[in-house]
Amino acid sequence: MRLRSLLFVPGDRPERMEKALGLGADALILDLEDSVAPANKAAARLAIADFLGSAERACKLFVRINPLDSDFVADDLAGVVQSRPDGLMLPKAEGANSVRELANRAGLPILPIATETPAAVFRLGEYAEVAKHLIGLTWGAEDLPAAIGASASRDESGAYLPPYQMARTLTLFGASAAGVNPIETVYPNIKDLDGLQRVAETAARDGFTGMMAIHPAQVPVINAAFTPSPDQIAHARAIVAAFEANPNAGALQLDGKMIDAPHLKQARRILDSAVSPGDA
Repeated sequence: MRLRSLLFVPGDRPERMEKALGLGADALILDLEDSVAPANKAAARLAIADFLGSAERACKLFVRINPLDSDFVADDLAGVVQSRPDGLMLPKAEGANSVRELANRAGLPILPIATETPAAVFRLGEYAEVAKHLIGLTWGAEDLPAAIGASASRDESGAYLPPYQMARTLTLFGASAAGVNPIETVYPNIKDLDGLQRVAETAARDGFTGMMAIHPAQVPVINAAFTPSPDQIAHARAIVAAFEANPNAGALQLDGKMIDAPHLKQARRILDSAVSPGDA
């Protein structure tokens, strides 16, 4: 499943859902949690169910439900599961058991937000146990500071402070260990597209396969960052071709540099994620 960009859409804003289908995101996250006030959650469930029942599935349609220990989750599941979203985003996930619980209750693929509580950070290695239920794994740095009594998650330059750098890195490793998509968290400054580009390109370099968005203007920037360039695709093809021509070689030279099994694995990953002109 190609998931470069995942765009949040408030569940109580149905007029935005149809528009969001044409924005080029690989997935929409129809939100029942933070962007919807408690008084509006019932209406949001109805709006999401209506949209899921009638929308052309031009991209994947996920629903972010409320946390499993909240007073809202039972109504969330009753309101949207029968409309068959492509998956559920689980906020405040805490390892394999939380995924098992939601999978048993809903029977849908799950994208956990895996770093929003202190306990969750210690369970990032568990997701391989429940990989068959997962769309991917993502993280967030908005709830965790409040949970541990911190006053900020970023320094004056906007860079994450060490505790949140650690949470990000462990999410990347946890997703990779489970064999699922590691998804970068949101970039909150919606007017700073240059900053978003730097963050998205860094995430792609580090091994993330996509990123969440909170504004339509962020989608094309994120898509570009997570789409291999023509030069990257050409180089990857050359690596694959070199090993196909020398099937018994453990290491080869290409353009004056040594390549071996890790380079071949990365080249195949690039080619798997490449987008054909008709899919862009």
